[in-house]
Amino acid sequence: MAFGDNGRSGHQVSQSAPTRRQLYEAKVRRRSNSIAAASTFGVLLALLVLIPLAPGWPAVKKSFFNAEVFAKTFPGLLDAFLLDVAIFLWSAPLIFILGLLIALCRDVRAPALYPLRLFGIAYTDIFRGVPVILVIYLIGFGIPGLGLPRPWNSPYIWGTVALVLTYSAYVAEVIRTGIESIHSSQRAAAQSLGLTEGDTMRYVILPQAIRRVVPANMNLFIALQKDVALLSFIGPVEIFRQAGVYKSLMANFTPYVGAALIFLAITIPATRYADYLMSRQRQKRS
Repeated sequence: MAFGDNGRSGHQVSQSAPTRRQLYEAKVRRRSNSIAAASTFGVLLALLVLIPLAPGWPAVKKSFFNAEVFAKTFPGLLDAFLLDVAIFLWSAPLIFILGLLIALCRDVRAPALYPLRLFGIAYTDIFRGVPVILVIYLIGFGIPGLGLPRPWNSPYIWGTVALVLTYSAYVAEVIRTGIESIHSSQRAAAQSLGLTEGDTMRYVILPQAIRRVVPANMNLFIALQKDVALLSFIGPVEIFRQAGVYKSLMANFTPYVGAALIFLAITIPATRYADYLMSRQRQKRS
């Protein structure tokens, strides 16, 4: 028994020991990381040294990096950012649902349902072709201009509608790409088992397709978080508009820098997580 245990433990050690190839790749990675860190440090050091030497740096520092103005305005910017978060939270589920429906319209294959397919094509072409700010202006000012009673003339409602219409077109295309990435043999196999076209889409195609497009859709929702600030042009006092108010009151651009830092604190971790998901997805496929 002891001999067998020793044999197994020796076999496990031999399996866990790194190969020469793995050691070489680890060495290359360490060298690459060291070079990248050194070059990044050198660039940052050069910026820290050279930028203050510019003739206009004192004026720029006073206008954009004023510590006193930053301390006064940052709490108010955080409060205004809560509105951005709220608009994002109620827009994102609506965007996903509408995007999924549009993607399904584009995927219909029955000749009798061709009008749905045509509608999906027209929808994505129109709302991906028009800049989001134009959609916000047209809907945010046009529909309340019809003289609707409160609360149906609220810029919060129609600004949200503009974002949902625009972003659902992009989400629909991403989901459609995921649907088309599923091999047609899976449809054939599901139908050979007696599943209807609807059941095949619901139980076989969509679960796989949605998992594949999660990283791409996360990038879209990160962009949505930033584009919520565009609603300030039709009335809502969110972080971008609040920064503009502070800029006018204090004749200083530092509040815009504070707003940018708040956005970065949210978007950078989300972006890194999306990159991690995409990297893990590539590793699984390879």
